[in-house]
Amino acid sequence: METLRVATAQFENASGDKNYNLGMIRKLSAQAAQQGAQVVAFHECSVTGYTFARHLSKEQLLDLAEYIPDGDSIRALTEIARDNNIVVLAGLFEKDAQDQLFKAYVCVDKNGLVAKYRKLHPFINSHLLPGDQYVVFDLYGWKCGILICYDNNIIENVRATALLGADLIFMPHVTMLTPSTRPGAGFADPALWTNRENDPTSLRLEFDGMKGRAWLMKWLPARAYDNGIYVVFSNPIGMDDDQLKNGCSMIIDPFGDVIAECRQLGNEVVTAICNPEKLRQAGGYRYRNARRPDLYGDIISQEHASNQSVVWMNPPETENQ
Repeated sequence: METLRVATAQFENASGDKNYNLGMIRKLSAQAAQQGAQVVAFHECSVTGYTFARHLSKEQLLDLAEYIPDGDSIRALTEIARDNNIVVLAGLFEKDAQDQLFKAYVCVDKNGLVAKYRKLHPFINSHLLPGDQYVVFDLYGWKCGILICYDNNIIENVRATALLGADLIFMPHVTMLTPSTRPGAGFADPALWTNRENDPTSLRLEFDGMKGRAWLMKWLPARAYDNGIYVVFSNPIGMDDDQLKNGCSMIIDPFGDVIAECRQLGNEVVTAICNPEKLRQAGGYRYRNARRPDLYGDIISQEHASNQSVVWMNPPETENQ
């Protein structure tokens, strides 16, 4: 297995404007290719926009969603991959022949669809159905997995994907700067973004503090460290509907160290080299080998009713979906 050059990007998406968002994906994919990247990853629903979907009816969501692999966006992503000689990962809403709706994330190369994953824990719109399987696929000899946003907060999902052989997990998000029961959480004032050129310091304090990056760093590096894997985290920056997001797209190695990170207050892409030697040097590799599932296999698999609660989702809005 050779080294792999992977890029992660952040950009301010436009709600429902696929042409604009695909244009940004094209531009940043070209920049990633110029950096020598073989693969570039974008955030959850990077093709469509995300947070605005909480207001959509099923009919509106069906109009926005696409068939995979036969939709226009997959064709556009394939063209971007071909033109830049790079593998592209991006997110969108998916519909099937029965008008079922899913939150999807795809991997596309110059020949078309390589892999598709459906979010296991969707919540932005009640018409979205949960996915029912993990996905592991090959890129340049590396085994790769995908887990979308909330999926990564359930640690069993990360461990299961790693145990299925993933050396690297793409973790597209739209996260941070939302209310929670934890101290320091909350929305960020959009005025900070509008005024970012005059006062970047105040914006950076919000972006990097407990509402944002400081919270992320409590748990994201642990997912990489505990499992001995590379993590490619992608997140939008700027306004996503009425909510400000802080980017911080980053790549974390199996030691839990950040080896590349977007730090601009705007659209950006960064690249890191993933080294296969680290996969076995990391403590997570040894810890996985030392597991004793005879002690806890039955405990982990015991019957349980999933109850997913997202504090910032407004109940009156969700009831009208």
